[in-house]
Amino acid sequence: MRPFGERWRAPYACDPWASRGRLFPEPVSPTRSEFQRDRDRIIHSSAFRRLKHKTQVFVYHEGDHFRTRLTHTIEVSQIARALARSLGLDEDLAETLALSHDLGHTPFGHTGEDTLDECMAGFGGFDHNAQALRVVTRLERRYADYDGLNLTWETLEGLVKHNGPLLDVDGNPTLKYAERGVPLAILEYNALQDLQLATYASGEAQAAAIADDIAYDAHDIDDGLRAGLFRIDELRAVPFLDELLREIDDRYPGLELSRRIHELTRRVITRFVENVLAEGDRRIAALNPSSADDIRQAGRTVICFCDGITKADAEIKRFLYAHMYRHPKVMKVRAEADDVLRDLFRKFKAEPDLMPEEWRADLPKDDEPRLARRVADYIAGMTDRYAILEHQRLFDVTPDLR
Repeated sequence: MRPFGERWRAPYACDPWASRGRLFPEPVSPTRSEFQRDRDRIIHSSAFRRLKHKTQVFVYHEGDHFRTRLTHTIEVSQIARALARSLGLDEDLAETLALSHDLGHTPFGHTGEDTLDECMAGFGGFDHNAQALRVVTRLERRYADYDGLNLTWETLEGLVKHNGPLLDVDGNPTLKYAERGVPLAILEYNALQDLQLATYASGEAQAAAIADDIAYDAHDIDDGLRAGLFRIDELRAVPFLDELLREIDDRYPGLELSRRIHELTRRVITRFVENVLAEGDRRIAALNPSSADDIRQAGRTVICFCDGITKADAEIKRFLYAHMYRHPKVMKVRAEADDVLRDLFRKFKAEPDLMPEEWRADLPKDDEPRLARRVADYIAGMTDRYAILEHQRLFDVTPDLR
C-alpha cells in the first residue's frame, strides 16, 4: 500500500514500491517507503553521527564556522533533493545517497584516506567508497537479525556506483580502479547481491554525485576565503567566478566582504544547479527513458553539467587545489595528521589488545591481512577528536594540528 500524499515521479525514477529488495527480506512499512526507511537508518547510524567531528578541510578546533563532513553532507542532501524534485526523480533515494556518500571517510579528510591507503598497501589498500559499503553492510552493528543496515539494492547500488560503472562490459575495472582493481569489499558484497557494477547508477545516484561537486566548489570557496587562504579578487583568475563577481559588484557596489562572499557562493550553487537541470532535461529528452534501467543502460552520465560548466568546475577545482588544499597552513596540518594516523596504525597492528574489546574480539593474531583490515576499520571510524585523544593516550608527544 502506497502512503497518502506520495509525490509524483517520472517513469525513469526509481520506485520504492518496486525495489529489488534487501539482502535480508523484511516486512513492508505501513508508514514509510523503502527509501525513506533507508534514509532514516542512515541518519540514526553511529557512522552518521561521527561525521560531526570529521574534517572536511579544516580540523574541528580551527573554528566553529568551517564545514565538517556532517555539514557538507547536509548541504549535498539539500542540493540533491532539489535536483531530484525538478527532474522527476525519487527525492528520498537521492537524499539517502547524499546522506550516505561520506560514511566511509576517515578522520582528517582526504589526508586520512591517503594515509590509510598507504598503510594498507600490502593488504588491499583503502578506499572511502568501499569503506562506506563496509559501514552500511558490516560495521554498523545495531540490529538483532543482521550486521549493517540492510539497505535496499537501489541505495547500495547508488552508494557504490554514483561516480560511474566500476567494470566495463568485459569485466575489466574502470576509472580509478583500472590500475589497482575494484576493492575487495565491493567484490565480496557483489557476490552476495549483484549490484551490476558494469552499468551506470540510477538518476538519483547521479543527482547525489553532482550535488557533491556543487557543494564542494561553493563551500570550499567560502571556507577558503573566510580562513584567509586566498583573497576574493584572486578568484577572478577563474573566468566563471570573475563573471559572477562583476555581476555582484555592478549590482552592489561597495558591498561588505562577508556579504560579497555569500553572494558569490550562492550564485555558484544557483548557476550550477540550473545548468544541471537544463542539461539533465536535454539528455533525458534525447534518451526518452521509460524506466530507471534505461538511465542505467544509457552508456553515459545523464544528470550532469554541460561542457561549459564542466570546464568551469574543473577550473574552480584547480584553483582550490593550488590555493587551498596545498596552502602551507593546510599542508602543515596534513603532515601532522598523517603522523597521528601512521602512529596509530602501527601501534594497533603491533598491539591489537590496545583496541576496545569489540574491535579485537575473534581476531586471530596470526592473520595479518585480517588484522590490518580490522585496524583500518577502527581508525577509519574515528573522529578527528578521538584520533587525537587516542594518540595522546598511547604516545608521549602528539602534534597540535594547528
